[in-house]
Amino acid sequence: MGNLKPGATYIYEHEQGIVYARESGSTTRIEVGRNFDLHDHIMEDKLWGDIRRMAKTNSALHEAIERVKILYHLSKNNGK
Repeated sequence: MGNLKPGATYIYEHEQGIVYARESGSTTRIEVGRNFDLHDHIMEDKLWGDIRRMAKTNSALHEAIERVKILYHLSKNNGK
């Protein structure tokens, strides 16, 4: 149950793909779920696979991917 209190009455709200719960009478919401579109996820994975394959023969694309990797690692290490 996480942060939800057993036996409490909750109102569930859905906004921009996120499901929230709030205790009846309260304005404080707790995220309890998200929409997940498997088709979009699969298509995104396919796109990145296609990009990586094309980068093997396209030097500009390869260099762009390397810059993205550097940016990713710098952002990850700086907590952004």
